[in-house]
Amino acid sequence: MKNVDMTVDGKDLVIRVDLSKSFGPSKSGKTIIIATTEGNVGVPGHENVKVGLNIYKGR
Repeated sequence: MKNVDMTVDGKDLVIRVDLSKSFGPSKSGKTIIIATTEGNVGVPGHENVKVGLNIYKGR
């Protein structure tokens, strides 16, 4: 994962992303990657629940 922090607070999944960071252009070059799970990943403590997340901005 890049720039993604996931925690479980009671029944809520909390996802934190620093919007000031960037990791360069996407493969297509059309957007700038801010955060990604780089595929589907298990939620901490709930590995049978998966999250796939990509956060990006236009160029």
